[in-house]
Formats: sequence, C-alpha cells, structure tokens
Amino acid sequence: MTDLSAPLSMSVQDLDDRTGFDPNFLGIDVPVPALAADLPTVLLPYLHYSVLFRPDRRFAALTALDMDGALLTSIERADDWELDPRIAAELQAGPPVYSRNDLDRGHLVMRASSTWGATEEEARRASIDTFFFTNAAPQAAKFNQGKKLWLGLEEDVMDHAGDFDRKLIVFAGPVLDPADPPYRGIQVPLRFWKVVAFVQDGALAATGYLLDQSPQLPDLTAAFAEAEATGQPPPLGEYRTFQVPIADIATMAGLRLDQLIAVDRLPAPVAPMETPPEPGQVAGGWVELETLDDVRLG
Repeated sequence: MTDLSAPLSMSVQDLDDRTGFDPNFLGIDVPVPALAADLPTVLLPYLHYSVLFRPDRRFAALTALDMDGALLTSIERADDWELDPRIAAELQAGPPVYSRNDLDRGHLVMRASSTWGATEEEARRASIDTFFFTNAAPQAAKFNQGKKLWLGLEEDVMDHAGDFDRKLIVFAGPVLDPADPPYRGIQVPLRFWKVVAFVQDGALAATGYLLDQSPQLPDLTAAFAEAEATGQPPPLGEYRTFQVPIADIATMAGLRLDQLIAVDRLPAPVAPMETPPEPGQVAGGWVELETLDDVRLG
C-alpha cells in the first residue's frame, strides 16, 4: 500500500482523476460563482474542491469546497507544499514569495475542512491535495485576536458540520484589489472572504464573512516597497473579522453571487459597501465579530 503521508512530487497525470467541486453536493444546484469582469481564469479540480485561478494575479480568485461533516476525519498534517503542474510555475505565487520573511502560506480551503472521505485513504489524499500553492495566499504568521477569531470561525463552521453530520459548501478567496501592495513580483491581498452555503428547513441559505487588515495599517504601498528594498519582513498587522452581506463580498471581490445574495441570512443594506466601517461602528449591515456569539443566522 502506498504511504500517503510521504512527500509527493506531483505530475499532471497524478491529478487526472480529480473531479473537484460538485455543484449538486447539497442536493440543490450551487455552481462555482463566475467573475463579474471578463478576466483570464483557469478552473483547477482537486479532491473535494476546485480553484478558480487568476494567472494575472498568481492567486485564486476563489475556491469552492464540498464539506461532508459526517465523514470528516482527523489526519496528521503533511505540510509539503507543491506547485500545480497543470499551469506554469511562473504563474503561481510559489516558494520565493514566502522565503525569509514572516508570511504564512495561508490555506484558502482549510485543510481540516477538506479532510473527509469514505475511507482513510481518501481523507488522507484530500488533506494532501490542499497543499498546492494555488490554494495559498500570504497571511501574517503571528495571530492576534482578530486572526484567532477568523481561525475560530473556520473551526466553528467545521465543528458544526461534524457535530450535526451536515453537508456544507464553502466558497472562499482573497479580495484581489488592484491597489494591493506589491511585494516580490506579486501584490499581497489584504482582505479575505468566505461564504458558507447550506440547506436550512429544506431551502438554500448562506452567510458571508470578511477578514480585513487594511484599515489598521499605515501606507502599505510604501511599507511593502521598503520591505522589498531592504529584505525585511513586510508589515502585516492586526486583523478585523466581520459578518457582512454577501452582496458586499460580490462587490469587493468582483464576483457574481446572485444566488447566494438572495438567500443571505444577514439582511443586505440598500447600497453595498466596499470598505469596512470605522472601529467601534456597525454600518451598512456589517457586524464586527468579537466572539462567535456575534454571528447572525437570521
């Protein structure tokens, strides 16, 4: 039997059997959202999830995950990151982006959320499949309270699926803003979003969340330029976590999310917002999350 915990060197053939995200996973058709603008993308299927990849930014525009809470399995983390062999290495934000600095290769599809299967082998393979650079984006290595809350939110979603043997669809990605600061040949995303879709009382429902650090920092473009010139770590700092109307995520991330906007459990404002409210304020329907009890489900 193959040792699936050993480091793997992937080839295109190794990924030929991946079917990726299943839009009918919930018993209701929920397709991968499209971009609002006509931009180049590549849809990359993995085990249990797919990545809609933007080669022009070298990051995912979004990830689409099927999570089966009844089949979630605890698998030891391998942590061996690979470039996806199906697209050119220079189009991926690979090892040089994360070398000699304080940036983490942040999973867009959370490893543990994809680690499920009818067999341990399937679950282990699913875990390994999350370690492609196409599923990563640079995030601060040191977690403060806001970051911990984002991580806690991810774990709470996964625990909910596991506790109730529930199926969930999770769309997630970075906000690829043209104004993101440059660093080592990329632009570092400063905001990350997540939309969770589920069936509630026989009907589709969804909630949306945003991780944001841009309001907490000084002139990031200048700070990242200095980091590039001096070789010092870039200045990633505090985060704020929000539950936000999915309509705002669609506006910020440039996505067509009409199906999920229509079933959002957080009432949408009249006019979408593009930037977070000031600290201590709640505006435009945004809810700053300080504890998981602040999450609104209707």
